[in-house]
Amino acid sequence: MLIGSGIAWVAPNYALNRIHSVDAGTSEAESTGAMNILLVGVDKRDNLTRRQQNQLHLGRDVGQRTDTMMVIHLSEDHRKVTVVSLPRDTWTTIPGKGEHKINSAYQFGGAKLAVKTVEQATGLRINHYVEVNVLGFIDVVESLGGVTVCTPVPIDDPKTKLNLQPGTYTLDGVNALAYARTRATARSDLDRIDRQQQVISALLGKALSGGTLANPAKLAGFLDSTFKTLTVDAALQKDLLGMVNQFKDVSTDDVSFATVPLADVNYHAPTGESAVLWDKPAARDLFQRIDADQPLVKPSAKASASASGSPAAPVSAAPSSGPSPATTALTIPPGRISVKVLNGTLITGLGATTKARLVEAGFMVPSAPGDTARRDFATTVVRYPPGREDSARTVAAAIPGAELREQPDVTGIEVVVGQKNHDVKKVTVAAPEGSATPSAPAPQATPSARTATQNICKK
Repeated sequence: MLIGSGIAWVAPNYALNRIHSVDAGTSEAESTGAMNILLVGVDKRDNLTRRQQNQLHLGRDVGQRTDTMMVIHLSEDHRKVTVVSLPRDTWTTIPGKGEHKINSAYQFGGAKLAVKTVEQATGLRINHYVEVNVLGFIDVVESLGGVTVCTPVPIDDPKTKLNLQPGTYTLDGVNALAYARTRATARSDLDRIDRQQQVISALLGKALSGGTLANPAKLAGFLDSTFKTLTVDAALQKDLLGMVNQFKDVSTDDVSFATVPLADVNYHAPTGESAVLWDKPAARDLFQRIDADQPLVKPSAKASASASGSPAAPVSAAPSSGPSPATTALTIPPGRISVKVLNGTLITGLGATTKARLVEAGFMVPSAPGDTARRDFATTVVRYPPGREDSARTVAAAIPGAELREQPDVTGIEVVVGQKNHDVKKVTVAAPEGSATPSAPAPQATPSARTATQNICKK
């Protein structure tokens, strides 16, 4: 959040006194050149009053948990920032502790072990460490006057009391924290990662806006709130403002977000835990590109200026007939789409067969197939609620000839299987032209890479 906000004028001693430091075992590179930063979001609730715990619906637990892990890559020329989210349920090897979820590293050994674990998993050298108290995030949001988000699916989380219908909302600090942390949607932690990236993008957009930078009182409140939430390695504490000043020209077009590509989102660990497994070849390619300082997204001039942004990637496989748009690029990969299957015919087992084929093609189909009230669908229909067209187009691309239909009364992507056009084929979303050299093929992670500009909701 500090990068690009032009805060070099703030007294260095003030920042030094507000930001805590920790020995994270990082390489502590100079504040010039390319570098990698591990960002960890920690849930610290020990010092909260019972009233605050009730207000935030956090329960009575004490201690610290790692809710968020991101690798932030700062480019060599300090003109680009790449943020890669590491799913908290990633099943991996934690040095000296065996196999566990990646978020256990912090619990086992604090910042040092978290850094070692991420270095081993990604192959990257972590130069700096930033820890954020996610509960302090509330004050950051409040200092900026709230944050605007948009949810394409309903959210009903009884734990946090967050209840939103699909649409766009301006949330205060408490509700913004609940929105960024809830797992009460079909894709659980993967949806949460998308929401976190959306919230960070929106906050970055506000922090870089004239309404903040040109308002000394508002800027001071934002900086004070932000500094209080941070714990960094000792070298970064001493030179944080010096490094930040080098990124004063960065805009939301220059910050891109991606998530590690996954091979199995329903992995059952030997311990009985539910976890996720990385797609190791694709993840290796992703981090090699980052290590080589190659950007994941190169938005066009049109994307930078457009309110909605241009699509992030072209499609390599599209339906040859039917209303599904073959000329519009796909932007959402199958692995990030949850689908519900309904049999719209009297053919027994057709729903189950279609579900199996969709799963084989990489889609998530968490529930058992159902039946429609009408059983006379001649053609397969992909139904989607407003705001989910991008995901629906990927599903339609995998079912040649399927009809795309926006339907306000559905809550997610639905495939109503008809008597014809129900074959399923795999689709891939290729990297943007020119985003990688010919000798470095684009990994599967590239389709999900989006700039902060593209993540920000447009009213």
